[in-house]
Amino acid sequence: MSTNPNWDAIRDLSRRVLREGAPLVVTDDVRALLLQTAVEVAVADAAAALKTDAGALALLRECARRITDGSNRLMDALHRMWRHQRQGDFDSARQEMRDVLAVEVVPFYRLTAQGQLDDMADEP
Repeated sequence: MSTNPNWDAIRDLSRRVLREGAPLVVTDDVRALLLQTAVEVAVADAAAALKTDAGALALLRECARRITDGSNRLMDALHRMWRHQRQGDFDSARQEMRDVLAVEVVPFYRLTAQGQLDDMADEP
C-alpha cells in the first residue's frame, strides 16, 4: 500500500454508480480497482464479495463509505486539534487524535492520526 493512496478512480466509480445510477459493470479493471481499494481501506473478503453483482455493489458502497467517513472524521478532528494547539491545550489536542484512532479502520487515516499524535509527544 502506498503511503498516500490515490482514490480518484474509486471516487469516480462511486459517483457514477451510487449517485448517478449507472450500472456497476465488473470488468477486470473494475475488479482490480475494487480489490486494491478494499485492501487500502481494510475491507476483508473482497474477493468473495466480487463473486456476485450484489456483493460487488456492496463492496463499492463500503469502500466509498470508509474513504468518506474516515476523511471527514480525520479532518474534523485535525481542525479541533489545531484549535486546541493554538490555545496551548495539548492534552485535548492529543485526545482528538486518540479518539480518531479508537474508531478508524482505514490504515492511511490511522497513520495520519498517529503521526499527528507522535508529533505532539514533546509538547507539554
